[in-house]
Amino acid sequence: MKKTFIFLLLAGIQFVNSQELALVKKNSKIGYISKDGSFKIEPQYKSAKSFSEGLAAVEDNGKWGFIDAKGSWVIPASFNNAKEFNNGIAVVQKEKDWVYINTKGEILKAPATEKIFDFNDGVAFIRQGDKIGLINTKMTVVLEPKYDQIKPFENGFARVESNKKWGIINTSGKELITPAYDEIGNYFKSTTWARKDKTFGIVSSGNFIAVDGAEKIWDFETQDLTYAKKNGKIGFIDLKGNWTILPIYDKAKAFSKNLAPVCVGSKWGYINPKAEFVIPPTYSDAEVFSSNGLAPVKEKNWGFINESGKLVIPTQYGITSNGFVIALFVQQDKGFMNGLARVKNEGKWGFLRPDGTVLGNQWFENAEVFSKGAEKTIVNEVAAESPKPAVKPAAKPTAKPAAKKKK
Repeated sequence: MKKTFIFLLLAGIQFVNSQELALVKKNSKIGYISKDGSFKIEPQYKSAKSFSEGLAAVEDNGKWGFIDAKGSWVIPASFNNAKEFNNGIAVVQKEKDWVYINTKGEILKAPATEKIFDFNDGVAFIRQGDKIGLINTKMTVVLEPKYDQIKPFENGFARVESNKKWGIINTSGKELITPAYDEIGNYFKSTTWARKDKTFGIVSSGNFIAVDGAEKIWDFETQDLTYAKKNGKIGFIDLKGNWTILPIYDKAKAFSKNLAPVCVGSKWGYINPKAEFVIPPTYSDAEVFSSNGLAPVKEKNWGFINESGKLVIPTQYGITSNGFVIALFVQQDKGFMNGLARVKNEGKWGFLRPDGTVLGNQWFENAEVFSKGAEKTIVNEVAAESPKPAVKPAAKPTAKPAAKKKK
């Protein structure tokens, strides 16, 4: 079984789905703040996880339990480890076994499975032998184990592999695209990209449409255009597989707010769907626009511009750790998320408002972006082993893993 380690620099803060609370580390202890920057639960925990569905897993004297938004214990600390709640169910470690519990702390009996997996979109994987299936929150099998791999669900759809071919299913286990492709993308507006042998194309209404000269296609995100590579250059295609913007760029990222970051030479700017530069390529790096109309751009450090290209927050902050972009840029929520952006300044982490002011005028030893649903853990050790990943089954020595990184 693959082990995951969470290092101190990557430990952090999480948004509470219903209470708008977040984890922060201050003076080597963990507490929860609200979006006005004040502590709602004072720093007191050695290790803690994000709120989800009104509950957060925290550690007390080596055992894990769950507190509510007032800091009161709802489920006593009696578990060796615990993950967050999803669909009213959490995965916890009781002695040596991983089991499901409900919000009352009651253990739920699951169908036969060789491993316990997190719930997501109302379903969880079960594994029997080398095959993967699905159960629902009533602990009923909705898909008998039949696939070699099922990747985590995204917006109600998942990629599945059978006999080294890929397709798409929904949460009821229905095949929307029969596994017939060597590689497949996410499911967006009943369409996806796929690769058949060496040919990349679009799959729509059961038909495969080759995209002229495509060497690679990226997932569709928020708009009906995605970027693709041809002859080593990047352009954009639509849901029908047409090149709507010729592949002339060295690098590119997704469209959002009808603007896409593109790189010419070593400089980044933004184009509109007509391939017109709205913001000239002058930055050393750039990310997509968030829903509030601001995008991160980099000169020596990072700042934020608006849709007209005006620099509204100076390029004086860091947004990376150990050389990698952290969860600030995930899915279509990039830069500002839920009205705040996580940044680093002089070794401390904090949150910027859209006007450039710092939330609560506070900086923390560790902080993670405000977000919904993703689990983060803060630990005081230099490194600590996380709970075994519940969406990536570890196969027996002779079996293939049932869920890997996106193909």
